[in-house]
Amino acid sequence: MNALLTWAVLAVVGFVACAEFGSYAFVHPVMRRLPAREQVAFERGLLNTFGRVMPVGMTLSPILIGSWAATQQGTTALLAGVAAIAAVIALATTIAVNVGINRATRLWDPDHPPQDWQATRRRWDRFQGVRSWLLLVAYLILVAAVAG
Repeated sequence: MNALLTWAVLAVVGFVACAEFGSYAFVHPVMRRLPAREQVAFERGLLNTFGRVMPVGMTLSPILIGSWAATQQGTTALLAGVAAIAAVIALATTIAVNVGINRATRLWDPDHPPQDWQATRRRWDRFQGVRSWLLLVAYLILVAAVAG
């Protein structure tokens, strides 16, 4: 059972961390160079794809890390606890900031976005950076804990 939990925590947290960090570091910087209409349309498209998977993955990540940490002892448990805290903070940031901006973005007309759309999306980008780094660090700490 512990081997299955170890596999699940590495698979889910690794997927979530890689997807979020990849989006932050490689997709969004390119997208920001597009014309306004294409940026808004692209954002809405990403919400339709990421929005189906990431809420589940981001919610499962701290749960799985915490569950795995509870089966460990000593330094391994401590490292896993730190990883779980980072994942919880990433999830809290997502809920507090990014989810509301995502809800608003879904309603935008790409041909007539709100006047402050760029400022709103740059705020999202800043918090995407925070949560992406937190998830990547959580995953790397988790890998160190598993490697023990």
